[in-house]
Amino acid sequence: MKMSKSLSVIPSKRTEDWWQLRHQQKLEELQEINKSIDILFLGDSITHAWEVEGEKYWQQHFAHRRAFNLGFAGDRTEHLLWRLQNGAVKGLSPQWVILLIGTNNAGHRLDAPEDIATGVQTILDEIQLQLPTSKILLMALFPRSRNTNKPMRQRVNASNALIKTFADGKQIHWLDINHQFLTENGVLLESVMPDLLHPNATQYHKWGHSILSYIEHN
Repeated sequence: MKMSKSLSVIPSKRTEDWWQLRHQQKLEELQEINKSIDILFLGDSITHAWEVEGEKYWQQHFAHRRAFNLGFAGDRTEHLLWRLQNGAVKGLSPQWVILLIGTNNAGHRLDAPEDIATGVQTILDEIQLQLPTSKILLMALFPRSRNTNKPMRQRVNASNALIKTFADGKQIHWLDINHQFLTENGVLLESVMPDLLHPNATQYHKWGHSILSYIEHN
């Protein structure tokens, strides 16, 4: 009996008007700057929010570094895969791609960690196909839920354990900054992520600093 493919790896175009408009607007913005970028961000709402909660620190850390944001709120792996296969990175050659994707697979559909990891692997393959000279900074999925014993926290942790193995230290690099968000006992506080999912502005400062610190030494 043939096993069905996980939805996480089947490219899927979302139907919301704002999503399709944002995809088109981003393509146009890239044309306007002659596709000249050095750091490319790919992801979901956490990345998208560099334009909202994190905007101040985007200006501080990345505005002068030819960075570009392709985070789309609500995206799962299959949605990012569709964007990659439909012009999102065509003609680009960034030095670094910052990738954070998969938390919505865990939250929206309760995907198994294996399916989340397979979705991330498929995206990595697509990035390497289209951007063969770019290095990829693969971010650990950020923590969810208040406590370590919660099913969603455990789903994220199990996904990270699998995703981490995709890094080779050459083209694909792994960066896990989750300790910065948690107390010594592993508790995630609302003062860090108000909804226990999306970082507040201060965390974007920490994240940006961590990214730059890593890529400047690699």
